[in-house]
This record gives sequence, structure tokens and C-alpha cells, in this order.
Amino acid sequence: MEQSSIADVDLVLRTMAETIVANERYFCELDAVVADGDFGSSLARGFEVVLKDFATFDRTNVGTLLKKIALVISGKVGGTSGPLWGTAFLRAGATAGDRLRLAPADLIAMLRAAVAGIQQRGGAQLGDKTLLDALVPAIDSLEAHLATPEGTADHGIAALQRAADAATRAAEATTGLVAKKGRAAYTGERSVGSPDPGAVAIGVILQNVSAAWRESHGAGKEDK
Repeated sequence: MEQSSIADVDLVLRTMAETIVANERYFCELDAVVADGDFGSSLARGFEVVLKDFATFDRTNVGTLLKKIALVISGKVGGTSGPLWGTAFLRAGATAGDRLRLAPADLIAMLRAAVAGIQQRGGAQLGDKTLLDALVPAIDSLEAHLATPEGTADHGIAALQRAADAATRAAEATTGLVAKKGRAAYTGERSVGSPDPGAVAIGVILQNVSAAWRESHGAGKEDK
């Protein structure tokens, strides 16, 4: 995987925002099983603003771009999602700093920083039935495969797909967990039997990002 450019970061961020907006109803339906049912709408309101203003964001470097998105999300996304997702972007942006291109190691460091921010802000750990239960396995998979020659030979296409698949499987596995954080935690054992909406969202987002990445960097495509 060659170093990724601002254009690559744009691709990932835009795909992420479009996926969240397009799946607003689906994410709300998942959340309604054991919580208030507003998870999808809360996220969508913030990422609608991201899409609306995306072309105007400062792209001096990766860190500046991510920090701007963090401010939008923190200010526009309601409930607990705003602080958590905003913190994730803020920590990732701080780790990216003034870089204009990202090596695989940079990307992993940013994702780990985002996870640390979410854990610190929300107090969640793996197994608490949150988005971390899909995000962390995805990062683990991505890091492992990008560390191999095969994982970098195709600009990370296969590695990203494996990470997306890991997130999807992990999200499905949250069905058997008891929620320990967020509104769903108040339902106790009744939260067993349905997947965590945040974890599912991570899986859906990564599957769409993987598809967009493959379309951009697949065979016959010029590296960016």
C-alpha cells in the first residue's frame, strides 16, 4: 500500500458520510429495539452538514481536515454519539498532524488514537456491546494484513476488504452480548438478541469504504 493522499482521505470521508446519511432509517430501526431509536437520525444530521460543506473544508493537511469534521460532528450530532464520534475524529486528526500523505503505519496510529479517544470519553471497553466491538477487530485485521507484502501489493484493497469483513462479523457477534454502555445498558439482559447499532454501522461503513477504495484503486487504476 503506497502512501495515501488527501484525495484518498476525501474518498473515505465522503463515502463514510454518504453511507451514514443513506442508512439513517436502518440505523434508527436497529437502535429502536432496545434504546430510543434516534441513533441513525442523530448521526445523519451531523454528516449531512459534512456533505453539504465538504468542498469548503481546509485541506492544508490531513490533521486540519479531520479536526474540522470533528467540530462539525461534535456540534451537530446529538446524544452520546456527538461527543464520541467527534472525539474519534479529533484524536485521529491530532495524530495525523500536518501530514499530506499517510503511510500504513500512520493510518493505524490514527485509528488506534480514535479508539483510545472513544474509550476515554465513553468509558467503554471491548465486550460492552458498543461500536468498539466492531471497530477494534477491523483495525486489528487491517494492521495485520498491511504488515505483509501481500497486504500492500494492491494498494491495500484486499486488506481493507478483510477489515470490513472482520467488522461485519464482529458486529453480528454483538447480538449475544449484554449492553453495558449507553441507553441500551438500562435494558440489561433484554439487550441480548439484537446487534449493537454502532457496531453494525461500523461494518456497513467499512464495507462501503472498501468498495469505493476498490473502485478507485483497482486493476487499471492509476495510483493517487
